[in-house]
This record gives sequence, structure tokens and C-alpha cells, in this order.
Amino acid sequence: MHTMWKGTISFGLVNIPIKLHAATENKDIKLRQLHKECQSPIEYKKRCPICDREVKKEEIVKAYEYAKNKFVVLDEEDLSDLKKEQEDKAVEILDFVKLEEIDPIYFENSYYISPNEGGTKAYGLLREALGETGKIGIAKIIIRSKEQLAIVRVYENTLLMETIHFPDEVRNVQDVPNVPAETELSKKELTTAISLIDQLTAEFDPEKYKDEYRTALMELIEAKKNNEEVTTAKVKPKQPNVTDLMDALEKSLESTKGTKKKTTRRKTTAKTKKKTS
Repeated sequence: MHTMWKGTISFGLVNIPIKLHAATENKDIKLRQLHKECQSPIEYKKRCPICDREVKKEEIVKAYEYAKNKFVVLDEEDLSDLKKEQEDKAVEILDFVKLEEIDPIYFENSYYISPNEGGTKAYGLLREALGETGKIGIAKIIIRSKEQLAIVRVYENTLLMETIHFPDEVRNVQDVPNVPAETELSKKELTTAISLIDQLTAEFDPEKYKDEYRTALMELIEAKKNNEEVTTAKVKPKQPNVTDLMDALEKSLESTKGTKKKTTRRKTTAKTKKKTS
């Protein structure tokens, strides 16, 4: 399993060398965009609207737009130093809380935690302590240049880290439009709804649920492929570099002229010597 982060996690005086591994994967089917006329993939180029030309990677800088069309430019060196300064810090568990105290709206990405060299015993200690107390740890970590709030908990026999949103990243529920404050319902309507929920109540079994759209889409793709309903993108022909070609021709011509002059001089000198003799 690919290691995406290495570091240490600590609680109190206990330090655990760890590795993080992505616990989930995105299985969305990615569709490319082709030009309908020639079936070639569409390119997306970075252009400057003022200079009216394509911009190279080395010409691009990062900036923060603090007002309309007003920016603070940030140097790569400044960002790199700041990132390194934060990443060098150990992940410290700040608090221990109960999992049910955190609403699922806060949860973001999940990562398996494995012990790095020398961390097996401390890893096992934290796992057992969390299991016995039924608590989870709250920590902070820098992942991909972003500070994240995270929880550390036990999943089956493995420690799991889940990044969670900071409170200011969760939008205010009061801003949701058209939510009724109260709804007039008859007792019969409510009783019927509760009975329906009771009938559909079951233990959660994740294996029951399948991505039917993805399955149907892959079946459609395979059917088209088997029926040879496929296309091959045209290869863009290489344009001869006229400038380089002319440059090469001109240089060749110049070098030839020099050779001719030398040859002519040699012949003239030889004839003069013959006449003199």
C-alpha cells in the first residue's frame, strides 16, 4: 500500500513513528472530451489574456486575491519554507473525545495508520488504550500544504486517521433557504412514516450497496468496445521548423562561400607561380 505521509504522532510523552496510507479510492469513471470532427482529445492551455499568448510553467507565480484584481504575490521559497516548518512538527493528539460527539458533516478523508520502524509497541499501546476507553483522539496535521484537523480512532485492528473540517469550513445551517420552521402533521401521517422506517430498518451491511450507475456505464463501454464502436485519435503531424531549416541552409551557404574563396585563391596562386617559373 502506497505511503503518502511519514512522521510521528504523540500523546503525552509517547511518540509513535507512523506512516499514512489512503484508506479509500475514487472509482469514478473518467471520460475524456474529444473534438467531434476529428475525434482528438481537447487540450487545455494556460493563456495570459493581456499578453495574448500561452504561458509556460516557469512564468507562473502564486498569489492571493484580497480584493477584485488586487493580489499579494507569494514566492515559492516563502511557501516552501512555511510548508517545511509546519511539516517538521510532530502530529500531537490535543484532546480525547467520544466519537458520537462529532457530527458526520465534519468528516472528510480517511487514512490507515501503520507503525514505522521502532513504533510497533507504542502503536499497539495507543490502539489498546483507545479501544478500552472508547475514545478518539483529536489532532492537527499538515497534508498537501494544508493544515487539517483530524481524529485518530480504531478501525477493526488498525489505527485510522480521518481529516475533519474546521468549524469555519462548515457553512451555517441557518443560511439554507426555504427550510420550514414547523410542519403541521396529523398523528396518522407521523405513525405511518415511523412504521415505514421500522419496516426498512436493518443492520448496516456496506456490501449490500453497489454503484449501479458506474456498473451500467462500464457495461455500456465494454459493449461498444466489443462491437468495435471505437475511434482512434489522429496524430498531429509534426510541422517542419522553417526557421531552423533556413538558418541551417544559410549557414551551409556561408560555409560553402568561404570554401570557394579559399579554393579560388589557391588556384590563382598556383597559376601565378607557373607563369613566374
